[in-house]
This record gives sequence, C-alpha cells and structure tokens, in this order.
Amino acid sequence: MTTTPRPIRLALVDDHRMLLGALTEWIRSAADDIEMVAAVTTWPELLTHREFPVDVVLLDLDLKDNIPVSLKIATLKTTGVKTVLMSTYSEPALVREALAAGALGYLVKSEEASMIVDAIRAAYNGKSYISAELDYALNSTENVEGPRLSAQERRVMALYGAGEPVKAVAYQLGISEETAKSYLKRIREKYRLAGYDVGTKVALRKRAIHDGILLQTD
Repeated sequence: MTTTPRPIRLALVDDHRMLLGALTEWIRSAADDIEMVAAVTTWPELLTHREFPVDVVLLDLDLKDNIPVSLKIATLKTTGVKTVLMSTYSEPALVREALAAGALGYLVKSEEASMIVDAIRAAYNGKSYISAELDYALNSTENVEGPRLSAQERRVMALYGAGEPVKAVAYQLGISEETAKSYLKRIREKYRLAGYDVGTKVALRKRAIHDGILLQTD
C-alpha cells in the first residue's frame, strides 16, 4: 500500500494585502503538493503563528520593519525552515547577500507566477532556485559601466523604473515623497555625469534593465 506524500507546508509573508490574497489563492489552485498554512503581513505574526514552524517560508524582502534579512533567514534556519525571498528589484548585492545568508531561492515579483511553485519545491528539497533571467542579471552586472548607486538609490530606481509613481515608491520604502524625489534627482545626476541621459521615466527604465537593477518584462 502506497502512502501519499505529506504536502509542503508553506507560509507567506508580504505586507501588501492584495498580493498576499492573490498569491494565496493562486498557490492553492496551482499546486496540490503545497499547503498554504499561513499568510501574514509581518515578521512577528509569522513567528507567533500557531502553524509555525513550517517547511518553507515565502518571504517578502521589502518588509518595512528594519530587521536585517540575514537575521530573519538565520532565525528560520535554526527552526529548520527553508526560505525563498521575493522582491520588487533584482539588485545583485541584495541577491548575493540573501543567498550568502542561507536563502534557497530569490524571486523578482515581475517574473512568472509559475516560478514560485518551482522555487518552493526546490527549497523544500534543499536546492537553490534562481530564475534564468535573474541569473543573467547577476552575472551581467560585472561588465556594466554605470555610476555607483547606493542600495537605496537602486531600490528607488527599480520601483520607479517598474512604473510606480513617486508617491508609491516613497510608501514602499518607508520614506517621504520629497526624499524619494531627491533620490531620483541624485540618480539622474549620477547618470548624467557618467554620460547617460535618464531624464525621462522611459530612459530611466531602460537604463535600470540594462544595469541589472530591473528585470526585463513583456
């Protein structure tokens, strides 16, 4: 008599409630071998959830809680939980930091939803998962001749280049609208000094894709 394998117990942490709901429904309908047992908006909610610890956590990198992602991954590792990170941007330094800290997967939110299931299954089996596009972005940045941007400048450029208005960029990063505008001004000045015109949103988006800060989407 064969026994049915136990489903992968998954927890999802994302502070955007609409995305949280959409992902929960999609995963439940797309994968019989994955059981969504928790969907929460904050890190403390995950740790105190009655179903914790789970098998895999799909964790939003962009939670505005000032807790280092390396600490979160280390905490999950001590309880035997595998981590797959999601982010709005493909910033190489962040991806490398996350993987070095022990994350088994890294997904950019602009990628196909089906990749989420692949990443969850890979993490559950102790294997790392990086999409082909993200892997290309990571490896192509070594030859990029762009200006040096700070981590926060790259985040602003990624969100704004992805189509977000300045107000939404500010909200997602937990900064004021004026601060977001000053970051954009500084980004454009750095590129101008490096010989690149990113004065328009379209030009800035193209540059962000070229420099591996933002993934190309259809």
